[in-house]
Amino acid sequence: MNRKFIFFACFILFFGTAKTSPVFNFTSFNNSVHLGNYVEFFEDSTAKMSPSEILRKGIFLPNKKITPLFPISSNAVWIKFSVLNKTNDPGIFLLIQNANISKIELYKDSAGTMVPLGFAGNSLVASNQLFNNPNYVFDLHLKPADTQAYYLRVTSFHPKLLPIVLGELGDIENTLHTQTSIVNLYLGIILAIFLYNLFLFISTFDRTYFYYILFIGLLGLAQLTISGYSFFYLWSNFPELNRIAVPVTTCLAGIGTGMFTISFLRTKTYTPIIHILFIVIICIYITSALFSIAGYNKISYDVFNYTNLAAAIVSITVSYYIAKKGYRPAYFYFISFIAFSICLIIREMRNINILPDNNFTSYILYIGSAIQAILLSFALADKINSLRIEKEASQTYALKISQENEKLIREQNIVLEQKVAERTDELQQTNTQLNKTLGDLKDAQMQLVEAEKMASLGQLTAGIAHEINNPINFVKSNIRPLQLDIDDLFEIIDQYNTLHDTGKDKLEAELENVYAKQQSLGMDYVRTEIQQLIKGIEDGAERTAEIVRGLRTFSRLDESELKVASVHDGIDSTIVLLRNSMPPHIRIERNFKADANIECFPGKLNQVFMNILNNAIQAVAEKKVSDAEGIIFISTSDNPDKTLKVIIRDTGIGMSEEVKHRIFEPFFTTKPVGEGTGLGMAIVFKIIQEHHGKIDMLSEPGKGTEFIITLPYIHPGN
Repeated sequence: MNRKFIFFACFILFFGTAKTSPVFNFTSFNNSVHLGNYVEFFEDSTAKMSPSEILRKGIFLPNKKITPLFPISSNAVWIKFSVLNKTNDPGIFLLIQNANISKIELYKDSAGTMVPLGFAGNSLVASNQLFNNPNYVFDLHLKPADTQAYYLRVTSFHPKLLPIVLGELGDIENTLHTQTSIVNLYLGIILAIFLYNLFLFISTFDRTYFYYILFIGLLGLAQLTISGYSFFYLWSNFPELNRIAVPVTTCLAGIGTGMFTISFLRTKTYTPIIHILFIVIICIYITSALFSIAGYNKISYDVFNYTNLAAAIVSITVSYYIAKKGYRPAYFYFISFIAFSICLIIREMRNINILPDNNFTSYILYIGSAIQAILLSFALADKINSLRIEKEASQTYALKISQENEKLIREQNIVLEQKVAERTDELQQTNTQLNKTLGDLKDAQMQLVEAEKMASLGQLTAGIAHEINNPINFVKSNIRPLQLDIDDLFEIIDQYNTLHDTGKDKLEAELENVYAKQQSLGMDYVRTEIQQLIKGIEDGAERTAEIVRGLRTFSRLDESELKVASVHDGIDSTIVLLRNSMPPHIRIERNFKADANIECFPGKLNQVFMNILNNAIQAVAEKKVSDAEGIIFISTSDNPDKTLKVIIRDTGIGMSEEVKHRIFEPFFTTKPVGEGTGLGMAIVFKIIQEHHGKIDMLSEPGKGTEFIITLPYIHPGN
């Protein structure tokens, strides 16, 4: 029994000693020290273990890095360390030099119980209460000569980089003051360069300066966000932005760098393929930022980290290549990116414990970024000098060319003056010929227009003669029978008149003779016939009067005075005059709804209706359907914009696409030679334009044609 107890005790003693955490002895000679080699860690994959469970079950592993680093995950990382205070000062503080930690909780082991000492993180509004600094500082409350075990619980949407520094109050203040001074110096440099180049951009409006100030501004914003100062000063009341702030601002800086590189190195000119590659890189940065906004920070970090590496390699390579091709500003670009890349490598070597963690390695990125910005600013200044030199050389060359040109001009002026004199004589002769030709053309135009008018008048004359001839013949044919009936009536009247001189003994016999005469003549028939003949003469006279009225309305063909006239009267008079040329199977339907009284040239509008209706009658007559009734539909209506719309639609043969496109061309006609001048629709179009209206046409072969005329009620020229 004793042996087993001794063996068990030795086992517990051995393994208990093996698992005992290293204790850091803090003395007054330490100043600020990193605890990386004195901490142990445990990753809680569930992120739900309580502090008591960690104290009871947590199996901590030794840390072998000066700066513990854990990738992005939903795990909760526990850091354990123990400190022995060998000073007389109870004020020992813990500093976490990384502002981009979402939440940090500090506990101490007090007799087997986890006692919270504080919490911080950029997911909280007031993340730091001890110092006016974005980094996180905790008071360990460790009395002199006491030893205490501490636990840090860390969760973050970002990589968990944990530079843990231990020091007295003065040492911590000095460390934070140094960081603040370096950041302020960096910010001052960036701001000065930004404002200087903004002034140059406003002065020159060179787009390269615009891309440079965009690059500088986004680069400075990204550096301040990584260091935590953006949250500390800009959006301290909105901690939820810190989930996406670092990846988004880093991607924006990458986008600004890419756009500046494209403009400054003139990649589209020197390296078209690499130019496309830079555009692809910019698109990848945009995609990475969108991943972060969507909640995929790990993917976003992976994408822009690899993209940063690729972009740096491509930028350095292409700048060297372009510099070798003779573009001097590319050398500055190449040197600046080499300097920044060296600083970036030094920073990463510190993170993997190859180089020591000190002020130089901690703030090397600020140095590299400032050097890069300054060199690129020099590059832009050099570009201005290059442009100035090129401009001076160009001006010198231009002056030389100008002097040579001036000499050539003097020599050629004499020859030119002679040629100008000769050419002037030729132009005067040509001008005379052109004036004569123009006069001939105007005469020809007037003759053609008059020919079209005479053609319309000739057509009207034939129709009017036939129209008037019918009722006149009817009247003439009724006059002779009416005269005979009137003679019979006068004969009866004469017999009645003789009765006044007849004696009473013969009066009865004479009355019988008169009555017999009446019976022989058929007075009832004569009375009826006379009424019919008078009615026929009356109808013929009314028909003749209607034709005359229509002719009077239409005959205003040559009126040039603008007046108010009824469009309906013009259409009706045109239909009256065209009735003779209309086949019997054609029917005209009218639907007049407009006010119709407009300011116009009435005679010219009547010519429009005459040409369109005449073409419609011919199109319906030519249609090869004998058993169908042809219809010409005419309607008018008022538009909301104080215009009148006239629609003339027929059921004729329609038009092909070629005819539709050429219908308003002068001299274009589909009629046989001798039957049309080809000016009718051209004159229609000109008359509508003269009235400030418009004419549209819809047509389809076999389905008819529709003309839509729009005319203003008030003539704009009045």
